[in-house]
Amino acid sequence: MQFIEMPDLKAGMRLARPIYSKQGVLLYERDSKLNKQVIDSVKNFGLLGMYILDPSEPLPPMSEEDLEFERFQTMTVFSIQAELDRILQSGKQSRLQTIVSTIIKKYGHLKNKINFYQNLRSKDDYVCSHSLNVAMLCAMMTHVMNLRVDEQFQTVEAAILHDLGKQKLSKEVLFKQEKAPDDEDRIYREQLAALDVLDDFSEGAGVKRICMQALRAQREFTVNGRIDTNDKMTMGAKILIVANRYDEETAMDLTGRAESEVKALQEFYDYPSLYDPKAVDALVRSVNILFAGVSVELSTGEKALVLAENPQDILRPMVLNFRDNTILDLSLRGNAKIKIVDITKTLDNRYVMDDDVVARMLTVL
Repeated sequence: MQFIEMPDLKAGMRLARPIYSKQGVLLYERDSKLNKQVIDSVKNFGLLGMYILDPSEPLPPMSEEDLEFERFQTMTVFSIQAELDRILQSGKQSRLQTIVSTIIKKYGHLKNKINFYQNLRSKDDYVCSHSLNVAMLCAMMTHVMNLRVDEQFQTVEAAILHDLGKQKLSKEVLFKQEKAPDDEDRIYREQLAALDVLDDFSEGAGVKRICMQALRAQREFTVNGRIDTNDKMTMGAKILIVANRYDEETAMDLTGRAESEVKALQEFYDYPSLYDPKAVDALVRSVNILFAGVSVELSTGEKALVLAENPQDILRPMVLNFRDNTILDLSLRGNAKIKIVDITKTLDNRYVMDDDVVARMLTVL
C-alpha cells in the first residue's frame, strides 16, 4: 500500500481504502480501479492523496468494524468543521455537546482494542480531522482509565477545541514546511487566544483548563527540551498531550510522510516528564499497535512477524524471524539486546497478515 498524491494518481490504480461522502454514503469501494471520471471526482474533495494498492498486492483485511470506523471519521469531520467555524464566527456553540456525546457513545465504552486507521485529509479539513482523531483517542483512553463521566466529557470536548486557534490561521502559515520561531510563536498565541471563547460555555472552565495546561506543557517542552513536573496538571490534560502527539506522529503529513506507531511509542517512553506513563498505558490498551500479524524491523536489521502481543511490554512481543524461521520472545532476558525499531511491509507489500495466515504459521511451528 502506498500513499499517492493527487497529481500522481493514474487510471488503473486500485483503491486500498474506501471513499465515503459527507453523509457517510459509500462512493467507491476498496479495490475499485481508478479511471478519469473517478480521479476528477476525488480531486474535487480536495484530498491530499489516496491510499493505493501496489499492482500485485492482495486486498488487506478490514473488518466491518474497521470500515465503520472510517465512515464515522468522514461524517464527523464535517460536523466538527461546521461547529468550529460557527464558534469562531459567533462565539457560540450549537452542536458541540451532541458531537462529544456521539464520539463517547461510539468509542468511549469499548471493551476491546481497535485498529486506529488514519483518515484521508485535505488542507481544508486537516485541523478538524486531527481534532476528531484526538477526541476519539481521548474517549477510549478516559474509558480505560475509568475517569468520571464529567471528566471524560470535558477531556473529549477539549480534544475537539484544543486547536481552535489553528482554524483561524491562513494555510500559508499553518502549512509552511519550514516554520521560523516567529511562526511557531504566532500559532501558539492564536491557540491560547482562541480559547477565551470557552469562558461563555457551560463546560468552559474545565475544558479551557485542560486545553491551556496541555498547550503550555507542549510549548515548554518544544522551547526548553524538557518540562518541569506539574502535579497540578489535570489527568485530562495529560491524556490530551499523549493523544494529540500520537495523531500528529502517525497521520500523513502534507508531503505524504508519517511516522509509525512504534516511533510514536518510543518518543513517549523517552520523555515521561511530558508524556504521562499512565496516559501512555491507556493509549496502548485502547488501540492495536504490535499485534499478531504485524511485520516489523528488528535492531539486527532483520525482518520479523509478530506472533503474539505482549500486554506487559508492548514493544517486546513474540516474533517470527523471517531469516531462519526462529521464534524470538523479546520479553526474555536473553533477547534484551534485540529491539523492534519500526513497523515494515511484508514481501507482498502488506504490513499486516490476516489472522488465518498467522494461525497456520503457529500450527506449523
